[in-house]
Amino acid sequence: MSTAASAGRPRLGSQEAIREQMTSLILERGLRAGDPLPNEQELMAQLGVGRHPLREAMKALQAVGIVEIRHGFGTYVGSVGLQSLEDGLAFRMRQSMGGDLHDVRNVLEVREVLEVGLAAKVVAHFGRHGTDELAEIVEQMRARADAGEYFPDEDWAFHRALYAPLGNELVVDLVSVFWRAFAQVDGRLPGARYTPADALGWHRDLLAALIDGRPDRYAAAMTEHFVGIHGRLDA
Repeated sequence: MSTAASAGRPRLGSQEAIREQMTSLILERGLRAGDPLPNEQELMAQLGVGRHPLREAMKALQAVGIVEIRHGFGTYVGSVGLQSLEDGLAFRMRQSMGGDLHDVRNVLEVREVLEVGLAAKVVAHFGRHGTDELAEIVEQMRARADAGEYFPDEDWAFHRALYAPLGNELVVDLVSVFWRAFAQVDGRLPGARYTPADALGWHRDLLAALIDGRPDRYAAAMTEHFVGIHGRLDA
């Protein structure tokens, strides 16, 4: 093999190579989350690596959720959650708070594109199944807003109720990551915070747009939903 052809391949026995071998083993055997993996001795023999590099590679795979190490029980295929993404986004946003807020704006833009982009699917679903659950959550928001209180729990419940019925768990997971990442920095954002009444109004408008059944109106209401955060960042 030429030097040029081999330059892009990880060196045999390197951490990257071991991680690739492990992911290939999982995929080739058709293993699913929760399935047991061979024990350490078997993996060392199958991969042709030593104990220390194997353990380091497994720790790296555990960090991103590809494997789950249960001490005293063994190693299993992980569920590959988004915790590492959430931690990374939260860290970058906190760093950005001390500067130009560039990363905070970027995360907000991605979340907005995702939620506005789902307008047609969301409207179609609730046009068939009704909006009783969302209306109940908005009523809970109203009670909190009337008392002058913010309502983060109800806010997340509303957004989760929008997307969970669509059957795409990744959408729910991603929106959850963005929602929690912003929750961590919300108190430190510049500018005057929107009022509970403002937040209630945005969610009422989303509900009204769903009842109306017009994706364009719903997309506009979802865009307006982000105005409060945009205003603080612009400040």
